Amino acid sequence: MTSTTVLRRFNRNYTQRIGVLEDSFLGLGMPLAAARLVFEIGTRPTTIQALRARLGLDSGYLSRLVRGLERRGYVTVQPDVTDRRRRVLTLTDDGHKLLAEIEARSEAKACAILDPLSPRQRERLEAALATADLLVRAATAEFVRVDPTDPLAREAVTRYVAELNERFEHGFDPGPLAPADDEQYRPPHGVFVVARSDGEPVAGGGVRTFGGTAEIKRMWVHPDWRGAGLGSRMLRRLEDEAVALGHRVVRLDTRHVLTEAIALYERSGYQRIDRYNDNPYATHWYEKRLPA
Repeated sequence: MTSTTVLRRFNRNYTQRIGVLEDSFLGLGMPLAAARLVFEIGTRPTTIQALRARLGLDSGYLSRLVRGLERRGYVTVQPDVTDRRRRVLTLTDDGHKLLAEIEARSEAKACAILDPLSPRQRERLEAALATADLLVRAATAEFVRVDPTDPLAREAVTRYVAELNERFEHGFDPGPLAPADDEQYRPPHGVFVVARSDGEPVAGGGVRTFGGTAEIKRMWVHPDWRGAGLGSRMLRRLEDEAVALGHRVVRLDTRHVLTEAIALYERSGYQRIDRYNDNPYATHWYEKRLPA
């Protein structure tokens, strides 16, 4: 049995058992998509634009769903006071009551599925679903070029710096960000790439021209997403970007405490070389020749 056959069979069985095929999801008098919007709006402040990015819904379909919830008194739509072009969605009192009912019925549905299983079987199912969830989300993450000043890029770099500061023995200080730093990650000098899922950055990295070769910098993967191959995919994507920029050699540096990164680089064909830069935090330097 192929992987696609297993995945498709699981999709058919699972969607049937949780009520996705019903017009009235959980007996609430609305389809799953509308119930999901109530959940998303009720669990964190959001806008139409953020919902569209997070859920990947067609703008026309999303607008119809929102108008339906608004007519039924579950949602209010108001202009954002900080940007009149955006519309902020909030739940009404009735909307919060509906959200509580959605949560209660969803919990009851989950319990009905789990009740026949033994504790050991539940542990197996929990582990299997957690792994499946991570791998499916990682497989469907979207890799996109972004400007280094884009909010997604800024968030990825901020998280990257925070992690290095935590893991390095004496902390990490990248120094002030200058306009020239951003220019290094714009064509034709370089590129910045973000992997995003549900509108949020889950990995990022840049490649720039340095000393006549390409250099990979600021590569980061969200801790919750590690072990799903995002690091390898980001590295390959940055190598492809280096080739597109006209380079045949790519270099990078790292520090000895980043053992996972070192293992990734060596597994991906990078060879240790002598110091090629003045990065005071680096202890290991690598190089790889790229295919034409």
